[in-house]
Amino acid sequence: MFATSFWILAVWFVINCIWTFFATSNQSLMKTFAWINVVAVVWGFWAYYGAASVASLSGWFAAVNWLAVILAIVQFYFGYRSAHSAKQA
Repeated sequence: MFATSFWILAVWFVINCIWTFFATSNQSLMKTFAWINVVAVVWGFWAYYGAASVASLSGWFAAVNWLAVILAIVQFYFGYRSAHSAKQA
């Protein structure tokens, strides 16, 4: 369970990072993926603290979980920021 959860979350994190980089202007998709990322973070921490860990993946699993938290914060910022707060050229 530990290793499987790690690899699913790691692949999701990479896809999510790439998607976030290219779609920062689409607020509705950013909100959707931010909430999906919250579910992934909860699942990741549940698996990290609840399942029997694999020593070689333990540090990487914690790193992916905390990076996913940071990514979710960024996604919530871009998803819920006001359209009027952006500078007009």
